[in-house]
Amino acid sequence: MTGRRVAVLGGGRSSEHEVSLASAASVLAGLAAAGHRPFAIEIGRDGVWRRDGAEITVTPGRGLDGAEVVFPVLHGPFGEDGTVQGLLECLEVPYVGAGVLASALCMDKVLFKDLMGQAGVPQVAYRAVREEQLRADPDFVLAGLAELGRPVFVKPCRLGSSVGIVRVLEPGELRPALATAFEHDPLVIVEAGATGLEIECSVIGNHDPVASQPGEIVLTGPAGGWYDYEAKYAAGGMELVVPARIPEPIRERVRALAVSTFKRAGCSGLARVDFFVEGDEVLVNELNTMPGFTRTSVFGKLFEASGLPYAEVLDLLVHLALERFEEDHRHAY
Repeated sequence: MTGRRVAVLGGGRSSEHEVSLASAASVLAGLAAAGHRPFAIEIGRDGVWRRDGAEITVTPGRGLDGAEVVFPVLHGPFGEDGTVQGLLECLEVPYVGAGVLASALCMDKVLFKDLMGQAGVPQVAYRAVREEQLRADPDFVLAGLAELGRPVFVKPCRLGSSVGIVRVLEPGELRPALATAFEHDPLVIVEAGATGLEIECSVIGNHDPVASQPGEIVLTGPAGGWYDYEAKYAAGGMELVVPARIPEPIRERVRALAVSTFKRAGCSGLARVDFFVEGDEVLVNELNTMPGFTRTSVFGKLFEASGLPYAEVLDLLVHLALERFEEDHRHAY
């Protein structure tokens, strides 16, 4: 299937604006290489949608500027969290990736982990902290967080790309770390440190998703570093080893858990599931419904190493978007 007019959405209002633009540029080139006719729509930091610098308007039920499919390469709030997905539903246009509910669920790290915990999915220990809770009773909150041990990772609940994340090694660092995370989100998650290997696995599909070979994140920076923003996006910040250097039965467990997590969260199209693996223990960390698509991003690299080149991945995602749209419209609701 080739030759579709695909609107590629990039930018957005979140802190991940620049990462989104870089991802969108890669997707535009890859779709063109696959034979499609992509065009860019940039969402400014002000929330205004523009094509070739000119503002565009949208009307419910009228699609999006003649696109047959929309590829919302948006990361973080106001794009990956179900808001844009809801708008695209109202526009009656097929779009790549998870729907409204799954997008919102997986963007919220606390809700996602709560759901996985109810299902018995193994994961690291964590605590949720609201800004008003810390103001009202800081001693109680900090005492609860101390139970997680050290190190801990303090994260805004609804951001990605390691924006606003602080690794805390000493007790005195916790309050400043919380303040940093609260700059981005009034809800923060604090996770216990995991000592295992960082393993990532890409998933693609709708009803019958398939998982890539898992990859192992190897940091190439100074000793004692962690997988922060610079490691993810700076050239040479990390090395992806595929397949991950773990026993084959553990690799297959990672793949199976990636698919089951994808299904349990109600995802469609694509996702990247992140794990910690230590010995025989496999812990789910998080699921990204619209992972990065830059030149250094893991999602495409994992499928390329699994035998599915980047352009073919994008072509398949367009097909899956159309498939889900057609299936959804068989129902009257």
